Amino acid sequence: MTPSLPLMAAVCLAAVVAGPVPAGPTPIVRTGPAHARGDDHPGPHLGPHPVSHPGPHHGIVQYTAALDAAEQRRILAYWTPGRMAGAVPIDPIDPLGLIGGLDGLLSPATRRHQAAGPVTATSGARWIAAGRRRPAAPGTVGATTGRVFLTLNGRDFVCSASSVRAANRDLVVTAAHCVKDGIGAWARNWTFVPGYDGGRRPFGAFTARRAFVTAQWSRGADDDHDVAMVAVNPVGGRHLADVVGAQPIAFNTPRGAYAYGFGFPADPPYSGRDLMYCAGPLRDDPNRQTRGQGLRCDLTAGASGGPWLSGFNPAAGVGTITSVSSFKYSNDRHTMYGPYFDDTVRRLHAIAEKA
Repeated sequence: MTPSLPLMAAVCLAAVVAGPVPAGPTPIVRTGPAHARGDDHPGPHLGPHPVSHPGPHHGIVQYTAALDAAEQRRILAYWTPGRMAGAVPIDPIDPLGLIGGLDGLLSPATRRHQAAGPVTATSGARWIAAGRRRPAAPGTVGATTGRVFLTLNGRDFVCSASSVRAANRDLVVTAAHCVKDGIGAWARNWTFVPGYDGGRRPFGAFTARRAFVTAQWSRGADDDHDVAMVAVNPVGGRHLADVVGAQPIAFNTPRGAYAYGFGFPADPPYSGRDLMYCAGPLRDDPNRQTRGQGLRCDLTAGASGGPWLSGFNPAAGVGTITSVSSFKYSNDRHTMYGPYFDDTVRRLHAIAEKA
């Protein structure tokens, strides 16, 4: 599989982005993981030891995060307004196309996801649905979508994510590279801020208690498995879904559907303060390097892990999550790709919703 560039942001495009697209994207060549250790040699991560489930849970890797109240308080105290403002997209690149000070901090398995530099959007706007309020009404995309703040290899980063319907009422779906650096380090201080709006936390902040990725991601950063589920801790005794609602999720849906992709772009010309979206029909990866699908949209770093909603009702702000923002190819900045939610992702969700 040829490496790609992870998309970390979302420029709000109402439909397709105008402008020519190079024929035949040129992926960056994979160089292999930088870290020799695997899951049985834990480095910095959210909890003491990731655990591979045996039997029917085989193929899913979980790790323990902030289970006790003291650790939760420590993480919440860590994310001061200054630290949140200073966190950067997990893969920023400067205007010259050089790695913005992150070379050596992230493994090649993660660096392959780096965006190809700032993109000037042909159109863009905040997500404004009919009847939207401040804060957004629980159950709407403005409330269920949020920013993720995390520490990876000693650096503070941001991604996007969504509250997803689950039995435990505490589940978040995002990109796997927003949780674990391929076979390398796990994230620390992982915190979800739903309904993030211009720096405000209208629904509070939710720390991770357990997180789940597939073995394919944990052992090889496979783009087809760039999805993670994170069970978060309740806030004030209230579950995440009880506070902000949760979007439904579906698996093995028809390919080529029309979808909306949401997230928080943080690279210029965007600041990461506003929720943006793209919308359009999905198409298969023309390079046949992944089973994922592409959405025509200019994106800047910051929206990786943001939800893709099919059957989306713009007035109600509700749809069904069928993928998350994952990567872009190096010479096709107008298309973002997301993993296809198949039976593996169904199993990932089924295990995580019981955590």
